[in-house]
Amino acid sequence: MEHKTREHYRLGSTLLTVFFAILCLVWIMPIFEVLNNSFKANSAVNTDAFALPNADSFVGWDNYVKGMTFGNYPFLHSVGYSLVITVASVFLILLFTSMTAWYIVRVGSGFARVFYYLCLFSMIVPFQMVMFTLTFTADQLKLNTPFTIPVIYLGFGAGMAIFMFTGFIKGLPLEIEEAAAIDGCGPVRTFFTVVLPMLKPTLISVGILETMWVWNDYLLPYLVLDRTKYMTIPIHVQYLKGSYGSVDLGATMAVIMLSIIPIIIVYAFCQKHIIKGVAAGAVKG
Repeated sequence: MEHKTREHYRLGSTLLTVFFAILCLVWIMPIFEVLNNSFKANSAVNTDAFALPNADSFVGWDNYVKGMTFGNYPFLHSVGYSLVITVASVFLILLFTSMTAWYIVRVGSGFARVFYYLCLFSMIVPFQMVMFTLTFTADQLKLNTPFTIPVIYLGFGAGMAIFMFTGFIKGLPLEIEEAAAIDGCGPVRTFFTVVLPMLKPTLISVGILETMWVWNDYLLPYLVLDRTKYMTIPIHVQYLKGSYGSVDLGATMAVIMLSIIPIIIVYAFCQKHIIKGVAAGAVKG
């Protein structure tokens, strides 16, 4: 009986391994196709997108050079703006939402609970419901630059971040903060020297998720920013068009690949923290 149970366990484990290996290949295939077509001539991409480069279709790094130099707007400017927006937005989200979550948990007043549920409600409101009003408001408040748009991202990214931070803080021992208060720490010092270091797993998880969202976001910068002055990478990709609206797919694939690489690197180094932080933030308390 025990032998049969062990055999069933091995069979189930093998089947799961095969299933997830196939699923992994399915998810990797689009990225591989983008990389594959980024080294092919535009005509070859149009005729057979799934074929591997050959002697006739292979163009080396030409697509990457063309994608970075195409048009009147430098690609490196788009990279710079995307980087500024992503770093500033993620920093604001991590700082203010972690402080807000700590306040909600430790104060526990009726106002704090109502505010918490309003933050959760913001997660289910479709962006399309507010985008036209948001565009008008952003213009009026001068939030239509790469240096001010992080304030808007803070508003849209606060819901999920507060939810995760609140769940994690509920599991932190209150006695540590009380000991800090006895030693003379005020609320601000207690948060930054005691609470914030203990939030590291959730900080990393929220940071990765928000980074992927902001870096790849197209619609919000497209609606808010002045596109004659500022372009993020997703907007830059859209404007890789020649005369009469023709699109060089090889150069487009190259630019898309350049935009994917930073996120892949960040995710590869930090992905082990995501499940740990999500589970800690969603289950505790």
